[in-house]
Amino acid sequence: MTPLELPDFPWDSLAPYKARAGAHPGGIVDLSVGTPVDPTPDVVQRALVDAADAPGYPLTSGTADLRAAICEWFARRRAVPGLHPDAVLPTIGSKELVAWLPTLLGLGAGDLVGIPAVAYPTYDIGARLAGASSVVAQSLTSLGPLTATTTPKLLWLNSPGNPNGQVLGVPHLRKVVEWARRHRVVVASDECYAELDWRPDETGDLGGPATPSILHPDVCGDSHDGLLAVYSLSKQSNLAGYRAALVAGDRMLVGRILELRKHAGMIMPAPVQRAMAVALRDDAHVEVSRATYRRRREQLLPAVEAFGLRVEHSEAGLYLWATRDEECWNTVADLADRGILVAPGSFYGWAGTRHVRIALTATDERIATACGRLAP
Repeated sequence: MTPLELPDFPWDSLAPYKARAGAHPGGIVDLSVGTPVDPTPDVVQRALVDAADAPGYPLTSGTADLRAAICEWFARRRAVPGLHPDAVLPTIGSKELVAWLPTLLGLGAGDLVGIPAVAYPTYDIGARLAGASSVVAQSLTSLGPLTATTTPKLLWLNSPGNPNGQVLGVPHLRKVVEWARRHRVVVASDECYAELDWRPDETGDLGGPATPSILHPDVCGDSHDGLLAVYSLSKQSNLAGYRAALVAGDRMLVGRILELRKHAGMIMPAPVQRAMAVALRDDAHVEVSRATYRRRREQLLPAVEAFGLRVEHSEAGLYLWATRDEECWNTVADLADRGILVAPGSFYGWAGTRHVRIALTATDERIATACGRLAP
């Protein structure tokens, strides 16, 4: 058997720069990863503890209460009404779903998976794990004339985007759905930063709307055929350690994914299922998280710009996508000399080689320290 060829884990290459930043007299400010640093909400912790007595095997499909909570959340927070409980499924974090979705959908050698030009690396890894190949599909015309061999079986969207925070609007999403249905392409939309949209809504309210979902009626009409939305509570609820996420959409596709997950034992632990249901029904802690990240963003953004970096997109999500119009590793090195570690844009594809990704996921004290070090 030929060993599976995967690229080196990208963050390993940051080690020398992490050491460099760590040598700063005031210690490192690590803005290279998107891992939450704030406490898990008390209401969620209590739910986990209350469900700790769980001697039996949990349901792969999720409890009826969890599936109901997912449907309620989509209706309340994403303006997606009428989801059937059989059209939603909890997953063990969103990264494992992204990595295994091509395999779960039956893709293999000769099949293509479309990914954005600037993309979360796991979209490509998922294609490789299935024996398929990834192809950049930044626009509907970028694939050229479509044939049986050049049409992707699966197309990934990511809005708000990681790393660049770009939001895809309803007209764009609608065109993608129409195109995909003409060509029998499954669209999977990774929407895990949707509750962290920094744009004002139509009233000027800085609370902002959630980013449009691929499942919104204005995008897909009254049918979710061929569509999957992926969401994670890691960012909105500080639940990265719980591995609490979900996939929803086409009932037939979700059913197929469920059957394979049953065979593979991909089951969310019962206490996490209970905690996830509680988190989905509690909007108050999400507003606290949103306010915290907005405050940090409003501090860091002008400091980054004063340092000479141009911030592009970044209208949503937990990152500033910034460039000094130079090779990204030069920017990484310069910031490391100031004790600040960021991620090089090259981690996210060739289109990111002149950018860096700067995370908002640090404590208030560390964000303030970074701002001081960025001062001209």
